[in-house]
Amino acid sequence: MKIAMIGTGYVGLVSGVCFSDFGHEVVCVDKNPEKIEMLLKGEVPIYEPGLDALLAKNVEAGRLSFTTDLKAAVAGADAVFIAVGTPTRRGDGHADLTYVMAAAEEIANALTGYAVIVTKSTVPVGTNRQVKQTMRKANPNAEFEVASNPEFLREGAAIDDFMRPDRVVVGTTSEKAEAVMGEIYRPLFLREFPIL
Repeated sequence: MKIAMIGTGYVGLVSGVCFSDFGHEVVCVDKNPEKIEMLLKGEVPIYEPGLDALLAKNVEAGRLSFTTDLKAAVAGADAVFIAVGTPTRRGDGHADLTYVMAAAEEIANALTGYAVIVTKSTVPVGTNRQVKQTMRKANPNAEFEVASNPEFLREGAAIDDFMRPDRVVVGTTSEKAEAVMGEIYRPLFLREFPIL
């Protein structure tokens, strides 16, 4: 499957590298050109033991790449993961969804066919509905469905948490999106890790 991972922070980078290790073709996107430069050189901007070796292995295998060009990364993708920052809003402590909605709008305008849009960022209940509305408004003709796939990664143990999870949680109302997510996580399903 072709996956676009929007955001190369902790969750996005670890998830993108691990998905490529499952055998998927993964393009990680970030707006920060310095971060992408580092990644293209094989340098990892976060602390995660073993991530540099896993990254190098999958780049060399041709399954993992990095870019600042969201449009090119999203074109032809089966799934687009939104893994951008959701900082706490000043004043009220709620999650700031500005980056999530900006990514959703950009994705809507970059889609070239059907894709599952997956929120991986830590977001409040109702965010998927907002993502869907934002995308519909930006591009009424876009073919997509939205799914939720929260990540539970501990710093320093994130690769192991991803590869040997207690469970994988996927939320969607679409059978088609469920099938795509099932295919993405098939390597874990085959090893009998629970997918809920």
